[in-house]
Amino acid sequence: MPAYEAVIGLETHIQLNTASKIFCACKADSWGDPPNTNICPVCSGLPGVLPVLNWGAVEKAAVLAAAMGAELNPVSYFDRKNYFYPDLPKGYQISQYDQPLARGGGMDVPTADGVRRVSIHKLHIEEDAGKTVHRADGGRLIDFNRCGVPLVEMVTGPDLRSAEEAAQYLIRLRQLLRWLGISEADMEKGHLRADGNVSIRPVGSTELNTKTEIKNVNSIDSLRSAIETEIERQIRAVENGEQIQAWTLSWDENSGTLSKMRSKETEADYRYFREPDLLPVTLDEAWRAAVHADLPEMPLARRARFMEQYGLPEYDADILSSERALSDYYEAAVASYGGDPKRVSNWLMNDILAMLNESGLSASELKLTPAYLADILKLMDEGKVNTPTGKALLVRVQAGDGAPAEIVEAEGLAQVSDEGELRALAEEIVAANPDNVASYRAGKQALIGWFVGQVMARTGGKADPKAVQAILRELLQG
Repeated sequence: MPAYEAVIGLETHIQLNTASKIFCACKADSWGDPPNTNICPVCSGLPGVLPVLNWGAVEKAAVLAAAMGAELNPVSYFDRKNYFYPDLPKGYQISQYDQPLARGGGMDVPTADGVRRVSIHKLHIEEDAGKTVHRADGGRLIDFNRCGVPLVEMVTGPDLRSAEEAAQYLIRLRQLLRWLGISEADMEKGHLRADGNVSIRPVGSTELNTKTEIKNVNSIDSLRSAIETEIERQIRAVENGEQIQAWTLSWDENSGTLSKMRSKETEADYRYFREPDLLPVTLDEAWRAAVHADLPEMPLARRARFMEQYGLPEYDADILSSERALSDYYEAAVASYGGDPKRVSNWLMNDILAMLNESGLSASELKLTPAYLADILKLMDEGKVNTPTGKALLVRVQAGDGAPAEIVEAEGLAQVSDEGELRALAEEIVAANPDNVASYRAGKQALIGWFVGQVMARTGGKADPKAVQAILRELLQG
């Protein structure tokens, strides 16, 4: 049996987070709203209505194109893509065809075999269709709320070689969309959808064979599983002497199976022609230059800089550059702290991330500002509070109880470091627990933790644990 490799390209549909739809004033994000409540004559396709372009959708799509290194076309056109489906009320979709908003560019995707460059064939704007709800009795209901929602469709080249690489591409794309602030990219809510084009060929071949298209994939795990299943199916078919047919396949997440929806359409089936009710999209050179100039530092670039500038391990840098708000928070905390950047990283990845996960907030929404985190670290470095108190201060500041230094002063939380006071307490506890002292001296060294705990309890957790332990070891060793 010859060895095969997969050839995979992805078509992603990205819902832009504009307030209104692309050609009317209806609310764009209707997740959770009752069916057919965010519609008007324009997006529901009534006769005689005219679309009006939402320029905000063009701006957000242009930012994505620039971030992908694509070439923004000076002039692009809208076209009618004609096909019949129950949730497409006009009988056509307003999209872009031969002169889209942008072409070219790509994205670097870290994989197990190194960084893979995934090229972008085309990036264009279009409107979404509605949603068909299949009932248990075989009936179908139509919800038009999604009709007219602004989408960017981005088509990659056939550059991916495994289901895992396809999943990593989608993970990095989702990260980028959120980083740029142009889409919530929540696959569960339909903000990001992906179709996979899959074919196989013998290893070493450069031929592009017949591909199938996998639709209805609503999570990254599902995309990975669906592509793996289709690769295995195609290999079995080829080994049995069968021809791969250009099918459109549907993925059933519950059963983990693929089924044939229809023969795959060709572009000729859609009978594209220019949309007569919309003017061309014209982007002058100054406007395009401004889009590029306003781009933020990209996630992978920031990840690399964190490793070089702050000496962070790859693991830390990867986590801290996963979200833009978290990344900005870290840099601001490092600048305010002025100490070891790794110390800031440790507290951020342990305590602050736990706080974010529990609260559901983003780093930019915390009352515990980067400056406050830096203040708490300084209080510990200066010996004014111990680590448990520092952790408690994180919670208190986030709860809105005030600045760290104010809370410490108002509630007397300053660390007890006076050796005479700590020694007196330690001597008292050692004298009151002769049995534990004997056990410690007989070899149960772990009891030191119990003795330290007793002193900490007597001081309300404010004692310097290192000083307490040193005193206790001296006393217990007799």
